[in-house]
Amino acid sequence: MHDNQPRTSTPDILPDVITRYLNAHRAHDTATAITAFTGEATVIDDGNTCEGTEAIEAWLNRSATEFTYTIHLTDAQQTDATRYIATHHLEGNFPGGTIDLRYQFTLRGGLIERLVIEP
Repeated sequence: MHDNQPRTSTPDILPDVITRYLNAHRAHDTATAITAFTGEATVIDDGNTCEGTEAIEAWLNRSATEFTYTIHLTDAQQTDATRYIATHHLEGNFPGGTIDLRYQFTLRGGLIERLVIEP
């Protein structure tokens, strides 16, 4: 396998910080979820950019209450030394009712520096 080829992994191969964030986010535990991010982290979700822990915390609180949904991890990939993609299937009361989203993580110093969520 070439080093530049994405490696598909089972979810248990995701770094602990990503697993901690995903579990906390799924449980609407904003206090734990925010600890997974660097102080200068950026989250891009649905075309909106949140920069820094205060903005990310507000986004987490909003996303926890805006819709009711279930979320299931369907795939995980490591694309390079600091980048991972976790694909989730969501079903709920949001427009469309179901969607598959790619959570694209970039890590720095053992924490999430950037998260981009898109279909």
